[in-house]
Amino acid sequence: MKGAKKMESKDERLKSQVAIRCAKAAILLSKLKSSPNRHLTTSIDDQGEEKEMLIKTMVREIGDLKMELARERLKIKRIKLCGLMEVILQVMTVLSISTFLLVIVLMQG
Repeated sequence: MKGAKKMESKDERLKSQVAIRCAKAAILLSKLKSSPNRHLTTSIDDQGEEKEMLIKTMVREIGDLKMELARERLKIKRIKLCGLMEVILQVMTVLSISTFLLVIVLMQG
């Protein structure tokens, strides 16, 4: 029971971390879309250079967030696989013990 609660809390923590990262990505994308509107007063050269640097930074950050998201998805898949293996192991243990007890009862009878 404790293991299941612990796994549920880990799943919830991972989900909240993924949600935070998705929100950060959304904010970065919205900044990227709204960046030309903020720099209307700067000169054309400055605006071009700033825009280029901003785009490079955003693309790098988006790439990093995509990699982190892929890692989190992989971790979640591993957690699910471990949970499935744990259930299978428990079922096999119960079947083994019940078979052993059945054999003992039949040998005595």
